[in-house]
Amino acid sequence: MRRLDDDEVVALMTEAAAVIACADRLRVVSAAVVSERSVAPHGGLSGARGHRSSVTLVQQITGGTRGDASRIVRAGTSLLDEGADVDDAPGGMTADVAAAAPASVWHAGLREAMLSGLLTVAQHDAIRRGLGEPGEGAEAARVWAIAARQLADEAPALPVEELATRARAMRDALDPVGAEQRFTARFAARSWRTWRDADGGTHARIDFDDEMAAWVQAIRDAALRPRRGGPRFVTDDERAAAQTLQRDPRTDEQLEYDLMMDVLRAGALASAEDVFGARQLGVRLVAVKDAVGSRDAFGRLLAIGHREDGGAAVPGSVLDRALCDTGSSTVTVDTGGNPLDVGREQRLFTSNQRIALAVRDGGCVWPGCDRPASYCEAHHCDHWAADHGRTDIDRGVLLCRFHHLLLHNQGWRISRDRHGPVLLHPPGASEKPIELRSRSPLWWAWDPPPRRARWRAA
Repeated sequence: MRRLDDDEVVALMTEAAAVIACADRLRVVSAAVVSERSVAPHGGLSGARGHRSSVTLVQQITGGTRGDASRIVRAGTSLLDEGADVDDAPGGMTADVAAAAPASVWHAGLREAMLSGLLTVAQHDAIRRGLGEPGEGAEAARVWAIAARQLADEAPALPVEELATRARAMRDALDPVGAEQRFTARFAARSWRTWRDADGGTHARIDFDDEMAAWVQAIRDAALRPRRGGPRFVTDDERAAAQTLQRDPRTDEQLEYDLMMDVLRAGALASAEDVFGARQLGVRLVAVKDAVGSRDAFGRLLAIGHREDGGAAVPGSVLDRALCDTGSSTVTVDTGGNPLDVGREQRLFTSNQRIALAVRDGGCVWPGCDRPASYCEAHHCDHWAADHGRTDIDRGVLLCRFHHLLLHNQGWRISRDRHGPVLLHPPGASEKPIELRSRSPLWWAWDPPPRRARWRAA
């Protein structure tokens, strides 16, 4: 291959692409038949081979992703739609033909273009999905057919992503009412979801609404445009900044991440009350003080901290930076983990006591609850009025709002005998009490394993 000249390499790749495109069309046509035969009771063809749907059968055969299999089946299913193209009808679309033809005939031209090799499967899928379905009536079908033909003519000169964008834009121009409905649906579907993988890494998925997606894109483009071929005619200061960014060793993805985190931090510092309401933003880290201090040969802190919410571990470098940036508060506990008693001098737990409860309990102590400490309220084991309770740490536990209300309204009760275990009593005297355990990652500091004398000292 290396001995071929440039024209020969390009010609060979073009021929290979044509062979692949032909095979892809055969794959789509066969997927159409598989899909058609899998509609029978109990899954038909797919069910007989142990598959829930034609998509999973196609995925097993092709060895690709589920998304690829869905695209193949979707393209194949579109081939099953019967009906003549609007423009192919003799004399145009007559009233009788329009009345008898199904609503899907508008894309028959796309189907023929793909089967004849004028469109790839990916291009066909981009146009079909982008345009969606027309409204009712022959006129809507005619307009959609014209749009599909125009996009098919433009397809060879456009990347598939751009082709899909144009198809969506054309659909919105033809159907402004539907465009507003789709915008509203995307706005309602906006979400930010985070999760932790098995190795402890934190990931996030954001589903944007259209406006905020454009806003975030504008931020990225403004900050990273030198990396993406930004304007050449700039001031000396802008040129220097652009050169610095281009020499930055970080990848584009790392730069985007750091940029978004800087924006979030700037927003958090702008007006905390307006942005976050009653609760001040912050990520509190917890560490055993006596275990913090030693450093390695490079000066790095040899310690492990934990997030107050969730208990995720953070390395000493993060803890060291937090200590330098925001300082620390000391929570002193006894051997039972009971700090900062204030007796009956006040009704509510103080902010320092709430920090201590968060350190000790690690979140809602109700069995099976995963609410972090920042979502919790402090509950008196001994009711302030009825039991003359004291606002002491050893007489309080953290409960989320739901379980706190459940406890007070449904007959549950929490008790503790001096520094013994905290017990949750279900409604009814016959029910056995449930021992509540701390969810803190530092529980070992005040709840040592049995038969391990001097555990804390070690």
